[in-house]
Amino acid sequence: MSDSSETLRHRIDGAGDLQAVVRTMKALSAANISQYERAVHALDVYFHTVELGLVACLRQPDLQLPTTFTRPKAARMTGVIVFGSDQGLVGQFNDLLVEFVTHALTDLPGDKQVWAVGERMRDRLQDAGLPLAGLFNVPNSVNAITALIGQLLLATEAAHEHGKLSHLYLFHNRPGAVAGQYEPVSQRLLPLDAQWQNHLLAQPWQTHKLPETLGSSQQTLWALIREYLFVSLYRACAESLASENASRLAAMQRADKNIGEMLENLTQSYHQQRQESIDAELFDVIAGFGNPA
Repeated sequence: MSDSSETLRHRIDGAGDLQAVVRTMKALSAANISQYERAVHALDVYFHTVELGLVACLRQPDLQLPTTFTRPKAARMTGVIVFGSDQGLVGQFNDLLVEFVTHALTDLPGDKQVWAVGERMRDRLQDAGLPLAGLFNVPNSVNAITALIGQLLLATEAAHEHGKLSHLYLFHNRPGAVAGQYEPVSQRLLPLDAQWQNHLLAQPWQTHKLPETLGSSQQTLWALIREYLFVSLYRACAESLASENASRLAAMQRADKNIGEMLENLTQSYHQQRQESIDAELFDVIAGFGNPA
């Protein structure tokens, strides 16, 4: 066989190995999407329960919101949490979100203080000229999300208690209606002001009986507010991770298709060249048989 045939054989083997890696990554991404989507679905039910508890507390007479979660009069800083990706092969996952964040922050009041989740997100936020207050690692599983949310709550609550924050916003990518697609979204977490209370109180109560709280309504409200913030951050993180893996899955599906087409072309060229080599040898044999020495 000629050198060109050997080169084609080498390229076919390399493409086959690459396709095996791509298909493994496809399987991992699909499995990750499933676990994060289940976590989001479970949180939806729990989040609704927490909201009902908050409605019950807010309907109690003479209830005051904890000052820790209300807007400080002297604070004029807007806190921002942005969930990104730490890994590659996700297309424009981080770039589109940074563009969305940059555009949204122009309409928000005061100076900005940004907490980035993911090194790649941090780099893009810095390139956009946004001031960074901290960096957190992206969780690699559902079980690791809780630790991250605990760190975020400690960082933001410390800044809020010292009067450095008047608002806190959350930005992340959320899975779209079509598989493999996602969309950037934002949510305001603080302050828990009249707008937030009216939004909750607008929800209809499920029975005709007036809700009551057991024990201290103030303590119950405090616990529910912390749970409200925790679940909001947890759900955003899970949705971001599901979107990241969906983007990677779509990229791997495109790569698998392209590699398959390339393998088909290489294999066809290899067989064609091999057949031409065999034909040439046969012609030489026939020519030698027709012209004996």
